[in-house]
Amino acid sequence: MKRPYTPARAAPKGPTQRQLRAGELVRHALVEIFRTEEINDPVLAGVSVTVTEVRVNPDLRHATVFVEPLGGGNAAAVTEALNRHAKFVRGHLGRAIELRFTPELLFRHDESFTEAARMARLFDDPKVRQDLTPDEPSDSWKDED
Repeated sequence: MKRPYTPARAAPKGPTQRQLRAGELVRHALVEIFRTEEINDPVLAGVSVTVTEVRVNPDLRHATVFVEPLGGGNAAAVTEALNRHAKFVRGHLGRAIELRFTPELLFRHDESFTEAARMARLFDDPKVRQDLTPDEPSDSWKDED
């Protein structure tokens, strides 16, 4: 007997548990690699890099690594230098994690810190602050009795 037709399920709206676990595994390994390995590049000399997030594609073959240099300065140059040395980092990553495939790495600057600072400045503006704080309750309605 033939099965009745059912429409295909909608694609998941976010990353799967497998992608999240693989991303965290890669993130922890990259932090350790950046802590222990020395990348021979004058732009990266003495720069501490924070790995904020790793997003892995569903096939686990590509990973986007969001980084922020300590202090936020020179972020574009640091990200470019990391992308130049992505194969070197991937080689060390392959020895540090146990996945079937070592994902190709693409480094991106994490803009969330800049955006959070912009929003904090916006909330500190006196014009915005007056809208955020509640008005003092008025006791005039109690006097009418």
